[in-house]
Amino acid sequence: MTDETERPARRNPLQDVAALAQGLRTTLAEVMRPVVTTQYPEEKSPRAERYRGRHYLRRYDNGLERCIGCELCAAACPVGCILVIAAENTEDHRVSPGERYAKVYEINMLRCIFCGYCEEACPVQAIVLGPEYELSDVSRERFIYTKDMLLEPNPAQQEPIVVR
Repeated sequence: MTDETERPARRNPLQDVAALAQGLRTTLAEVMRPVVTTQYPEEKSPRAERYRGRHYLRRYDNGLERCIGCELCAAACPVGCILVIAAENTEDHRVSPGERYAKVYEINMLRCIFCGYCEEACPVQAIVLGPEYELSDVSRERFIYTKDMLLEPNPAQQEPIVVR
């Protein structure tokens, strides 16, 4: 009462055995390979030489800030995550070697796409993207990096290292 066209086609048992053998061969080949697991917090995987991670504001050797408040980094940023508000240097309050300095410098790290345009646009190489990639936190407010968070330590105020 059933037609020949409605019956399922019979499979060849040799094809099934061949498929099983191919799967076992793949599994055994993977078992024999060395394990490449990195024990993350203790061991860190190497980064490429030109990797772009966390931003840093650099200083000169005498302790003055490199940033002159020109706002070119903010203009070059395609997502607008950089805010720079400039102020004038005075003789009694000198922050940078130029006429102006960045009174406010903020980067919203949640919006940043780490493109490096800010680094390329800076005429004095004040902003650089370093190798640090561990940027997790628990609140959105902590991802707005202020000038104090971005500035490198002042080399003029650091104590010299004494080697004994």
